[in-house]
Amino acid sequence: MEDLKLGKYRHFKGGEYEVIGVANHSESLEKLVIYKALYDSEEFGSDAIWARPFEDFIGTKNIEGKEIERFEFIG
Repeated sequence: MEDLKLGKYRHFKGGEYEVIGVANHSESLEKLVIYKALYDSEEFGSDAIWARPFEDFIGTKNIEGKEIERFEFIG
């Protein structure tokens, strides 16, 4: 499995997040990326914490025929 740098990432839709770690699901042992939003949300408040499957986080999206990273490391 490839390593994931801790730090700031930009989602392909534009939001910025900070990866704070990689966890193991307690039952399935699936790798999950733990990250927090770096913006305020009316629905979830400020600094909302999220978890996403590792493979999904590092995956790509096909946008108008072009493969782009779902999350791009920005520092």
